[in-house]
Amino acid sequence: MAEKKRTATAALLVFFFLGIAVLTVAGFATTSWRPEVASRHGEGVDRVITYLLCATGVIFVLGHGVLAWFVWKFRSAEGPAHAPPGRKVEWAWAIGPALSMAVIAEIGVLFLGMPVWGQIYGETPDDAVLVEVVGKQFEWLVHYPGKDGEFGRTLPEKVNDVRNPIGLDKKDPAAKDDLVFRGRLVLPVSRTASVRLRSHDVLHSFSIPQFRVKQDIVPGMQGHTQFEPTKPGEYEIACAELCGLGHYRMRGIVLVMEPEEFEEWLRKQRGWFE
Repeated sequence: MAEKKRTATAALLVFFFLGIAVLTVAGFATTSWRPEVASRHGEGVDRVITYLLCATGVIFVLGHGVLAWFVWKFRSAEGPAHAPPGRKVEWAWAIGPALSMAVIAEIGVLFLGMPVWGQIYGETPDDAVLVEVVGKQFEWLVHYPGKDGEFGRTLPEKVNDVRNPIGLDKKDPAAKDDLVFRGRLVLPVSRTASVRLRSHDVLHSFSIPQFRVKQDIVPGMQGHTQFEPTKPGEYEIACAELCGLGHYRMRGIVLVMEPEEFEEWLRKQRGWFE
């Protein structure tokens, strides 16, 4: 009777562990849980995520399989409770998994991660669109350098929420034709955007999920990221860092358009002090 009870318990545990593994793999394989990709480096980011999930998923399933086998094999109470392995076996179990994990990690870093890193933090192309995004509670301010291609000087004492939200210095000639928009970033498709990031107050995080872009913005420090949109359309800028009671409404819009349309839009804009 006791033997049958142990066998039934072991069988239930085996089905439980294997069931969790199967459901996890099936959920990942059949559910479209990621937003669409709309940037060049975003495809590489997805490859890294998929590789990591597959690698850890295989380890997860194998681990549950071994655990289920142990539960079934040693369900009987007969024999010694513990049989010490030899030293070679102990070394093999210690070094083998560590080396396997190191190889898996380095494959991901060298062949998948480094190319993506180079696209985000590598050299900026000469024809890149220069833009500055300023985070403040609870909105995004977008600053273009204007026709002269130079950002005008900004000063904290010049900041005025209505007349001068980013604090442009009117005495600086480069500031005259600068463009400033609230919550709207306009970019051309298939052209790198080099984005300079600042915060006016607290910690924010510049995030565009469809572009696989997320960069923290630390007060007092200038951040930077770059990406190349690949699909025209409208996308959301979100703040991915809790920044206060109004965090939920800190959102902006990215408009990606054809290059000719972008140049036409740019020509029609007037500078902040023009």
